[in-house]
Amino acid sequence: MKVILTEKITKLGNIGETVEVKTGFARNYLLPNKKALRFTKENVALFEAQKAELVARQENARKTAESKVEAVKNAKLHMIRQAGDTGQLYGSVSSRDIARALKEIAGVSVESSQVMLGAPIKSVGAFDTKIALHPDVIVDVKVFVAQTQDEIDALVAGKTLTFGSKKVEEAEEPAKEEKPAETTEEKAEEKAE
Repeated sequence: MKVILTEKITKLGNIGETVEVKTGFARNYLLPNKKALRFTKENVALFEAQKAELVARQENARKTAESKVEAVKNAKLHMIRQAGDTGQLYGSVSSRDIARALKEIAGVSVESSQVMLGAPIKSVGAFDTKIALHPDVIVDVKVFVAQTQDEIDALVAGKTLTFGSKKVEEAEEPAKEEKPAETTEEKAEEKAE
């Protein structure tokens, strides 16, 4: 489906661009949230009439996001969670947890979709993530996850935590999702080649 973007959308386009997207994405996300208009002669004329207002609104949103950057950078995201003897969490820390913590700690309201975490955090440690306050304003933050405040203080100081034979360093990356195991048919095809 062809649509005209009414705001900048990361990895899709800038305001005013005409892009081709999947029908479901347009119907379920872009059109109901007023992030795009269907590509018709009437909507092109409507967009041209409202273009100055839309650009001003986009610039206002960017300035508002830039005003929140310092609050987000200075937020101490310390998550205390229960974990096993090896440092694996009983559960995980998700983008929703980080968004909630930002609101409580820094007073900055963000959606969980603005937290660019990748995969949920499933172990104790210090993790780097990004918060997209606006498509043009992305802030790096560090999330510390531990069982006690003393462990968090040690991680902040750059010390290594030890759980049995496993050492947790100061900076770890969240675990990437594993790909499914190969089937016996795929293995047989590889051997045949």
